[in-house]
Amino acid sequence: MVTRTGAAEPLVGLTVGVTAARRRDELVALLERRGAKVVGTPTMSIVPLREDRELRRATERCLVEPLDYVVATTGVGWRGWMNAAEGWGRSAEVRRVCAAATVISRGPKATGAVRASGLREMYSPGSEANDELLHWLLARDLRGRRIAVQEHGAPLEGFATALRERGAEVIELPVYRWGPPEDPAAVRRLVEQVVRGEVHAMTFTSAPAIDAFLAAAGEAGRREQVLAALRADVLPVCIGAICAKPLGEEGVPALWPERGRLGSMVRTVTETLPARVRRELDTGTDRLVLQGNAVLVRGGVIALSPVPAAVLRALAEKPGWVLSRAELLRRVWQGASADEHAVEAAVARLRSALGPHKGLVKTVTKRGYRLAVPV
Repeated sequence: MVTRTGAAEPLVGLTVGVTAARRRDELVALLERRGAKVVGTPTMSIVPLREDRELRRATERCLVEPLDYVVATTGVGWRGWMNAAEGWGRSAEVRRVCAAATVISRGPKATGAVRASGLREMYSPGSEANDELLHWLLARDLRGRRIAVQEHGAPLEGFATALRERGAEVIELPVYRWGPPEDPAAVRRLVEQVVRGEVHAMTFTSAPAIDAFLAAAGEAGRREQVLAALRADVLPVCIGAICAKPLGEEGVPALWPERGRLGSMVRTVTETLPARVRRELDTGTDRLVLQGNAVLVRGGVIALSPVPAAVLRALAEKPGWVLSRAELLRRVWQGASADEHAVEAAVARLRSALGPHKGLVKTVTKRGYRLAVPV
């Protein structure tokens, strides 16, 4: 069945994996608005510590004596601290002690949260890297200085240790922690989809999300297969260079936008992914474009289910060449339990979905199948 689609849907037919926990709905909406099918689930959960005794105890330490420096590492963490302080009735005191100190922030999101709380930062690195914040602090005389560090997801042990070695008193503010995923089974399904080639791109918005995804793949015995897929057929796109580090350490070449924004990351997917997967098929009378799980034809789109789409992609790798049933079985099912009857059934479903273009897939007696295009 041909469904009409417009130029505003450049990702039609393509499946994108999402692992984000924060702002997930926004990211999904941006991708779906461009025609993508979105799969996946948060690979971690965010555990807020608003009522945690440790955070309140650290906050009380900040109020005992003046602070010299305050480090804001994330927007959500800074807002969480301010909200917690307000709930305890200590909001004005916290803002006052921060206003008297030198505030530095890690990137635009943390900076925006600092300013929204009525404060101003003195320094924010362009790279959004904790290392640059640390370098800036270590360039100063820190002996006897009191420094409050808002943590994000996990303790910044190396950060705090380096400051203490220079003589500073460091107060760590654990506003939230990364926890295990709420739906581990869904994460395992995403791992399998990546391995089977059912996902065309993966998006990551934090380095811990990547670590958690690879850990889930390892628990399923699929880590090396996932890494191989990310190095080859599945496009990994990250929110920024810091986020991409775990992939780089595994030899996976990821992409990221110049600006660490969800919109910029989606734009990177939109501008890069279609060109990687599109295949044009000229039948002599029609020009069809195979894009992921869809065939674009005369301003419309024919949606395909994953297995028939994989069969068509395999045949389109060498248009006009014959592929045997055994070869299609190897390429599409990749060792999964299936026989040549499954190939015949998938070809039948493919022809049915193609409708008036079903003649594109030809049977070559006793040999296999090929696309009816000029060689």
